[in-house]
Amino acid sequence: LDVLSRQHSGEGGHLQMKQVADAVVLSQSATTRLVTRLEDRGLLSRYLCPTDRRGIYTDVTEAGRRLLEAARPTNDKALREALDKAAENPQLAPLVRVVESLSAPA
Repeated sequence: LDVLSRQHSGEGGHLQMKQVADAVVLSQSATTRLVTRLEDRGLLSRYLCPTDRRGIYTDVTEAGRRLLEAARPTNDKALREALDKAAENPQLAPLVRVVESLSAPA
């Protein structure tokens, strides 16, 4: 879900493979394997960069967008519960406040 979400939020809806690897903190080879699995499931597609044939871009497919839309409420609820639980810990509460301030609308 993380790869699809970051991918969908990328500039123009696509990212280079290196950008995907950096975003999800994986090695290039692990990212390639992950993207291959997502591509095999029809959730991502890969294509060569039209201006630099060495660059490979990935795009979220329509099926990937539908999966994101369906999974987002469950993911958001789980994240909210985890943050609420962490906020009960006096050592983590300040960090939770900072994280929540980053995601709050301006």
